[in-house]
Amino acid sequence: MQSGFRAGHGCTSAMLKILNDILTAIDKKQYCAAVFIDLAKAFDFVNHHILIGRLDSLGFSNDCLAWFINYFSDRVQCVKSEGLLSGPLAVSMGVPQGSILGPTLFSVYINDVAIAAGESLIHLDADDTILYTSGPSLDTVLTTLQASFNSMQLSFRGLQLLLNTSKTKCMLFNRSQPAPAHLSNITTLDGSDLEYVDLWLDCKLSFQTHIKHLQSKVTFRISFLFRNKASFTHAAKHTLVKLTILPILPILDKIASNTLLNKLVAVYHSAIRFVTKAPYSTHYCDLYALVGRPSLHTRHKTHWLQVIYKTLLGKVPPYPSSLVTIAAPTCSTHSSRYISLVPQNEFFLWPPLLPVLCCQ
Repeated sequence: MQSGFRAGHGCTSAMLKILNDILTAIDKKQYCAAVFIDLAKAFDFVNHHILIGRLDSLGFSNDCLAWFINYFSDRVQCVKSEGLLSGPLAVSMGVPQGSILGPTLFSVYINDVAIAAGESLIHLDADDTILYTSGPSLDTVLTTLQASFNSMQLSFRGLQLLLNTSKTKCMLFNRSQPAPAHLSNITTLDGSDLEYVDLWLDCKLSFQTHIKHLQSKVTFRISFLFRNKASFTHAAKHTLVKLTILPILPILDKIASNTLLNKLVAVYHSAIRFVTKAPYSTHYCDLYALVGRPSLHTRHKTHWLQVIYKTLLGKVPPYPSSLVTIAAPTCSTHSSRYISLVPQNEFFLWPPLLPVLCCQ
């Protein structure tokens, strides 16, 4: 359940797993609650002695362990500013960030915390952790989540990792259930109550909060670019949009409503007008032709088709692959040259694509 630093894994695979679990619970008319756990400077607080013990338990030879001990020993860090270099400071904790080994070593260090989840489900993306559970009774769900969260906190303490209480939040997903008048608090071991929030993933899974945030973020960046457009060459404008606008436009086609997605389409068109100097009255088809880029909907659909294609080839983690099955043709016809995909539940993210999808 670790999506960080692994080939074939990433934000898309993590989103597919978590949202499918939540939507499956909603489909069953169950309650689903989650705790979004934030750790304070997790990479910097890795204890070398505990990490060496983890490597030892995995069967690393004594020579390998000695190599890693040497790798961590006698490391120093300093700061350089305006040509001045500070004195060296010994580094006695943490994995070297920016190194090739750092992410793998951190994954080894934190991997066993999944055992502490108990009856709840867990998913990690590097050190970002979501703990969630579902059931027909809200009281039972919150009780189970509290017990799992307590175990997780003890596990983190054993690793000498610090919980960032102010940034650790909880959420109740109530898309099909009425919102309760009063919610029992999820608390830390220190007695602090976690705040119930709507993160960018809102409690009704409409993505409205997320898209509004992105719309505001992209609009701010485009406004800055327009104010300074005289400073940029045409090639620089292309590069700026490619590096600062396109990466933050989400792959949400067929998940969020068209009304919400059209808000992002509008700012996408503004970015194209910044590059092309096209007037506001220019038709969107002409805008795409001017920059040689597809529409946002086409870009999103292409992404999901690639995900499904990789799923068929087994190039994604097992959990997305388990969410669809290949339907056997009922008879030998021309259409039997194509593969029909059948989703496991009606709420799964791909079904809006499946009726129009045939993978040859």
